[in-house]
Amino acid sequence: MAGKTIPKDIQQEIFARVDQFNQQELQMEIRYVVKFKGMFLYLNRADFGGRPQPIARLKFTGTIDGWEFVIYKYSHDNYDPDELMFPGTEHLDGTIEGAMRCGLEAYSV
Repeated sequence: MAGKTIPKDIQQEIFARVDQFNQQELQMEIRYVVKFKGMFLYLNRADFGGRPQPIARLKFTGTIDGWEFVIYKYSHDNYDPDELMFPGTEHLDGTIEGAMRCGLEAYSV
């Protein structure tokens, strides 16, 4: 895949999808926020007005609905690609929405 960053049009689509998910599926005190670094999208969640905390890292594979998901492990303070057993994995379908649903179960509020 050409390029080392997520294209701007994909980034804009992600912002729109996260905003829609936040409005339709979460309470007002809880929201997902994202940041981008190279080919990675960092999915963080702010609960009850707090500072956003890491949930997962998604790697862009060239398509908006084909993300590779890696959970954040608080016990090791890192993103662990070898961690495969955690609640919510049934939601992982390559989409941003599936990753956010997984995060809600893996780190319940």
